[in-house]
Amino acid sequence: MTAALAVEGLTVTVGSTDLVRGVDLTVEPGRTLGLVGESGSGKSMTALAVMGLLPDPIRVAGGSVRVGGRDVVPLAEPERRTVRGAQVAMIYQEPMTALNPLMRIGPQIIEGLTAHGMAAPEARERAAETLDRVGLPVDRALRAYPHQLSGGMRQRAMIAVAVAPRPRVLIADEPTTALDVTIQRQVIDLVDELRREDGMAVVWITHDLGVVAHIADRTAVMYAGRVVEEGATADLFARPSHPYTAGLLRSLPVQRGAERPPLVQIGGLPPDLAHLPPGCPFEPRCPQRRDVCAGSEPPLLDRGPQRSACHVPPGEWTA
Repeated sequence: MTAALAVEGLTVTVGSTDLVRGVDLTVEPGRTLGLVGESGSGKSMTALAVMGLLPDPIRVAGGSVRVGGRDVVPLAEPERRTVRGAQVAMIYQEPMTALNPLMRIGPQIIEGLTAHGMAAPEARERAAETLDRVGLPVDRALRAYPHQLSGGMRQRAMIAVAVAPRPRVLIADEPTTALDVTIQRQVIDLVDELRREDGMAVVWITHDLGVVAHIADRTAVMYAGRVVEEGATADLFARPSHPYTAGLLRSLPVQRGAERPPLVQIGGLPPDLAHLPPGCPFEPRCPQRRDVCAGSEPPLLDRGPQRSACHVPPGEWTA
């Protein structure tokens, strides 16, 4: 089976600084990949590179991004526009900045469909059908401007814009951050339902490991611009093989009877990508560090069911 999305060796650069460093990601049709990590780890930059939306002077300096088997990195912008939206689409974190505030929701959906060759009458039908699928009142939503909808309704409207063309790949870049808990769950369940119905591949970018545990088949953990661990979500959560992943999991709130123990923090700060240390970027913060960690950056290797980039196997970790 051809992967819906296959990213190989992706490197994104600004000036002499690599913001994304040799990232490999694969998502099969109908599957969900969770992409997690602290702010500045390269998650959103990877997504923008896949979409071909990197702002100048940031650029893709190496690697490939295959959508349905076709490498879209070397395509000229007119060709990229035929892929963007129709084959790979994105849900953004803040709909008020992603939706056009001067256009009604219906025309925004229709415009995206007709731009990819759909006739206007069919596009109007698809727009109404998609608004119904995402749980919005069709007549009201077609005529509404973004500011006339609640936050949850705007997020559903943005999802409708993204999924109306039935893309192969849907990238969700922290789409529930600004929503309350109840609406967050509704949006998560909606995207998962659309994935099952349409067979889309989904890349869900988030800080929330609880969401990843709920929806993702596989999870990739990013740190300092690269993937440091990747594997099946159940395996990665049960037996992390990189100390950074283990630290993220320990920072989750845990209820033990009537008592909730204090959260465990990862000490220190993420590194400056313009001045990375010669060894493992996580070494200054790592409770498992050894002398070798300061001298060379470890490659991403198979460690049981996962791949991880760590010189110290989990069997040698100290408590």
